[in-house]
Amino acid sequence: MSTIKYRQLLIGVLAASAAGGALASSHREAPFISTRPSVDATDFYMFNSYEQGRAGYVTLIANYLPLQDPQGGPNYFNLDDNALYEISIDNTGSGKANLTFQFRFTTATEGLAVPVGTKMVPVPLTNIGPVSAGSTGAQNISQSYTVTMVKGDRRTGTTSAITNLTTGSATFAKPLDNIGNKSIPNYAAYAAGFVYSVVIPGCGTGKVFVGQRQDPFFLDLGGTFDLVNYHYPAEQLVPAGMSTRNFGTNSLAGFNVTSLVLEVPAKCLTNGSDPVIGGYTTASLRQASVLNPTPQSAKSGVRFRDWACRWSTSSSSACRTRIGGTRPRLCRTPSSPTT
Repeated sequence: MSTIKYRQLLIGVLAASAAGGALASSHREAPFISTRPSVDATDFYMFNSYEQGRAGYVTLIANYLPLQDPQGGPNYFNLDDNALYEISIDNTGSGKANLTFQFRFTTATEGLAVPVGTKMVPVPLTNIGPVSAGSTGAQNISQSYTVTMVKGDRRTGTTSAITNLTTGSATFAKPLDNIGNKSIPNYAAYAAGFVYSVVIPGCGTGKVFVGQRQDPFFLDLGGTFDLVNYHYPAEQLVPAGMSTRNFGTNSLAGFNVTSLVLEVPAKCLTNGSDPVIGGYTTASLRQASVLNPTPQSAKSGVRFRDWACRWSTSSSSACRTRIGGTRPRLCRTPSSPTT
């Protein structure tokens, strides 16, 4: 099949709780999702692959974590280890997924240290030297991921792991974000090394990539939420024959997103001879979470209590709860913090 028609079920891509409660979408526009940017889906794209030799394939792109500033160090923009990211396909027109691709991420920290005086001190930096695809000794923080295909219901259907065509591994590495030329001298070549050919059980082969990309969407966010206050340049400055709208403000220019990309044989996505499919993406989190399941020391609770008391704006109730086995006490009214 050289062409495939598609129908987008959801253009404003959703980020949903695991229980199906809260829904939010796109570039921080929903109140809840603005507090969890790593699961904020900005856009979803689905189109026929157009590279030479890739006829009969469909490219699926789910973009997450909007408005990434290229200078956003030192932590940059990892995806959430506790989230389940999914790209779902509906090929029956039911509004429910018949095929789902699930992405799960794992973050690893090497604990690299740098000399400080006579001591080697671990640092919370992404890297402590130049990094390339073949040289990761200076890389302190890394993310890897797995991709699972689910046929049928996305929670109870039949699952199978997507694996590396070359190595057979079910784990893939995510490139670092584009930190800068000193850390990663040729980012385009570096990131290209993380495009993997994969085996999709029952479908054949495909490709997968997860990493930072420039946001391809065009939108005047500032004007939109300033009571739809759009500005266009003077008509005299616009080339003849072109609309002034083509020269509007793009608030997303210069910002990045993290893309989850799959290239899948079209025959794997369609239902028999029907060429029409729908697609959408979701990110799910459990309703309850524990911030620190393994405290670093028995006194962690004490330090938290003291900090809470020192900075609380309450004159009485901030520390009444028993924390870390210590006796509850009242907080004094704090003075203004110094800068």
